[in-house]
Amino acid sequence: MWTQKPLMAIFLATFMFVLCQTHAQNSPRDYVALHNRARAQVRVGPVTWNKTIAAYAQAYANKRRNDCAMVYSGGPYGENIAAGYYPEITGAFAMKLWLEEKPLYNYTSNLCIKGECNHYTQVVWRNSVHIGCARVPCKSNSQFVICNYHPPGNIFGQRPYDSPL
Repeated sequence: MWTQKPLMAIFLATFMFVLCQTHAQNSPRDYVALHNRARAQVRVGPVTWNKTIAAYAQAYANKRRNDCAMVYSGGPYGENIAAGYYPEITGAFAMKLWLEEKPLYNYTSNLCIKGECNHYTQVVWRNSVHIGCARVPCKSNSQFVICNYHPPGNIFGQRPYDSPL
């Protein structure tokens, strides 16, 4: 019997660590920190959390609960979305996906090269200074993550930041 208590303690400690890590990767503070880290790399000012934008993101994420479809809301904000299973799509993992587009953006031509880069450029868009994000589990055991930006970025003919590094 004495071996069960240490095993149970290890299980509970592991469960709490995973639970805390998952929650921490989806908090407003974490979304803001991840955005600001990417923005600092291209010398763009920080974003701040906006409760109105977050409520919009949450309302739209709730609409995607049934299907987790990668469909943009068409609303008044700039928007990045991600959905998936592996292993659990967190806000931090969604940011990782969006930031992986960085090498596909060419500052000189102001175009995406060989792929999508508009998620990345929205993250670092200098005029987008307010964000709100949400994450919901879907019926298919996947997750849907959305971040909205105000003012919206990715305006045709404009660059996301002033000069390349």
